[in-house]
Amino acid sequence: MSNTIPISLLELALINQDSNAKETIEKTKELAQHADNLGYKRFWLAEHHNMAHIASSATVVLIGYIAGQTKNIRVGSGGIMLPNHSPLVVAEQFGTLETLYPNRIDLGLGRAPGTDGQTAQAIRKDFIEQSQRFPQNVAALQDYFSIDNAKASVRAFPAEGTNVPLWILGSSMDSAGLAAAKGLPYAFAGHFAPRQMIQAFEFYRENFIPSAFLKQPKTIACVNAIAADTDKEAEILSTSLYQMFKNLITNNRVPLQSPVDSLTDFMNDMSEEARFHVNQMTACSFVGSKEKLAIDLKEFIEYSKADEIMISSAIYDHQDKLKSLSLLKEVMDSLN
Repeated sequence: MSNTIPISLLELALINQDSNAKETIEKTKELAQHADNLGYKRFWLAEHHNMAHIASSATVVLIGYIAGQTKNIRVGSGGIMLPNHSPLVVAEQFGTLETLYPNRIDLGLGRAPGTDGQTAQAIRKDFIEQSQRFPQNVAALQDYFSIDNAKASVRAFPAEGTNVPLWILGSSMDSAGLAAAKGLPYAFAGHFAPRQMIQAFEFYRENFIPSAFLKQPKTIACVNAIAADTDKEAEILSTSLYQMFKNLITNNRVPLQSPVDSLTDFMNDMSEEARFHVNQMTACSFVGSKEKLAIDLKEFIEYSKADEIMISSAIYDHQDKLKSLSLLKEVMDSLN
């Protein structure tokens, strides 16, 4: 296998049962430092709103905090939901981050609101219009970061000339075409919407137009991954992930739940409809010992042709999560 398949981490800053936002942000910092020491390539944070059990609503603030607490790892957004924001302000924010932490900031851009419809309207009244203007707003961002924007009447300081890398994020086919047309790197949210990932990657590669930013296609596959000493132990840890998705589809807004003893029993207790949706959302999940994960991830990388693997790990216990990150890095190193 190629030795160019890095591993990165998408962190949702999930608040556990019996925890709070302050403790979660402290744990998020420790995760980032651990990933940094292990040699993970990126640490991305996701933008969500009106979710009591996710601590990353002020995504830019958290990115700055994490970047300041780490040394080498790239820190960024997975993603900034662009229809929620003015491109000018996003450019100013990420230009400032890049100025503070040179060559370590990524700007992943999404089209969805990262919340429910009512909250999206509370964030921005013209959200629907702005979501339809996503391509134009990406172009505006590129202009603000460009040195050529020095002649414009509206300029983004200190963003101008920093050329922060932009990534297009997707969970369906929609964004693959935009990423390809603009010659930008493309990250797919296989950790919750894996169904179209392979098709989207293929479309992106086939239609990619080289740009000043990128000469050939570049993809990140974001997947769920949980590692432990044994397959059984990892499966038990994964029950927190499955509970999270069940709660999501049934709109049961609770913190991340502690593991249960049997994944099989948990799945069997669901309604047929709920089980179908949970299985669909978790179809790109890698759970097990190092030995099992080495086989499964090797097969996935060869099948998906992903250039980078980004993992999301909804693990309840902090120490279990730190250990999982270590084991997963060992697995990826063994494949390279």
